[in-house]
Amino acid sequence: MSKAFVREDAPEDDDELLEPSPLPAGARNYMTLAGHARMKAELLQLLDVERPEVVRVVSWAASNGDRSENGDYLYGKKRLREIDRRIRFLTKRLDAAEVVDRAAGDAPEQVFFGATVTFLRNGESEETVTIVGVDEVDPLRRRVSWISPVARALMKTREGDTVSLRTPGGVDEREVREVRYVPVD
Repeated sequence: MSKAFVREDAPEDDDELLEPSPLPAGARNYMTLAGHARMKAELLQLLDVERPEVVRVVSWAASNGDRSENGDYLYGKKRLREIDRRIRFLTKRLDAAEVVDRAAGDAPEQVFFGATVTFLRNGESEETVTIVGVDEVDPLRRRVSWISPVARALMKTREGDTVSLRTPGGVDEREVREVRYVPVD
């Protein structure tokens, strides 16, 4: 294809999309100490290792001449945009983060951010969830966001309390069995 029909500096569709914040307007970006450390480590990995390596490859590929059909150059530039977008995202999220470490100090008996809650669902099955920040959600490890319906229903409850949670399948009753504050790994 002729270069006359290709704009190399044209942003790709996904570059222009702004990722909406999962937080409600005006809400703080609460984060556990471990979640903050993981995000910071990812940011440093991108800045100190991955980005310099990709820049080196792109620079080498550009020195080879024709860039229009140079796979290393084209892929490298795309990867560089992805890395830069992730760096911007992580930087914004970490700047807005408010680290909460309840396990280090006096842990309340009520359910708040950072709690690991064991509850009996509809009097049948026992489940355990940990309430974490929106950037730390992991359904496979039973980590739910503090703004999720489950976490909101459990907030400020104590052991022995029963809460009702409206779900698509009806109303679920959840009896709080145990509230713990342990470091989230």
